[in-house]
Amino acid sequence: MDSRLNGILTGNAVPERRPGGQQVIPRPAHTTVEFDTPWPDHATWPVHEMVQPVPSSSAPLLPTFSDARNSAVLIVLADGPQGAEVLLTRRSMELRNHRGEISFPGGRCDPGETPVETALREAHEEIGLEPDHPTVVGELGHLSTIVSKSYIVPVVATIEERVELTPQTMEADRVMWTPISELTRPGTYHRERWGLAPLDRPLHFFHLDDETVWGATAHMLVELLTLDR
Repeated sequence: MDSRLNGILTGNAVPERRPGGQQVIPRPAHTTVEFDTPWPDHATWPVHEMVQPVPSSSAPLLPTFSDARNSAVLIVLADGPQGAEVLLTRRSMELRNHRGEISFPGGRCDPGETPVETALREAHEEIGLEPDHPTVVGELGHLSTIVSKSYIVPVVATIEERVELTPQTMEADRVMWTPISELTRPGTYHRERWGLAPLDRPLHFFHLDDETVWGATAHMLVELLTLDR
């Protein structure tokens, strides 16, 4: 692994990387690390500013491959002492796929369900969030994941105040309200390019003190943090 993750990028000081917990990241042999951060250090916003630029209309479902399975996740935001906080879960180590990864509550769409209905149902089933508590404000850009063959609709919602939630099934083993200021804290974010050009692909990483957020979840967080506001 590139030693610059814990040191100095040529000529420029790089904040010491936060621990990121015990999760094992399946990095390929060819990995390039990039440290430029697209937001100010310690940036945070109240919830109403976070969601103001989120598109309110639903985009059409346009899966990028034929066997993609429609899915939805719920990105819930609430105001906390340090500004907006986002609700995250940790997938159980007992699962076959994506074990131990940080994610948003969500899952496959049942026949006839809209993405909003799926996201609210899954959040209720996974962590006990009552479907009538969140106020849905819109969607982020849809994305496809090759490994799980999912076409994901990120549904953004707000809640008036943080509620204590716990895992309701074996899918998740942790529920965490994470301040946005923790995601923008120096030493937390970096980007990596996996593989060799022209087939390399960018991945985003947030190393917290006890967890690492990466993959599709980090991709959605980066989009949320970089919306024009």
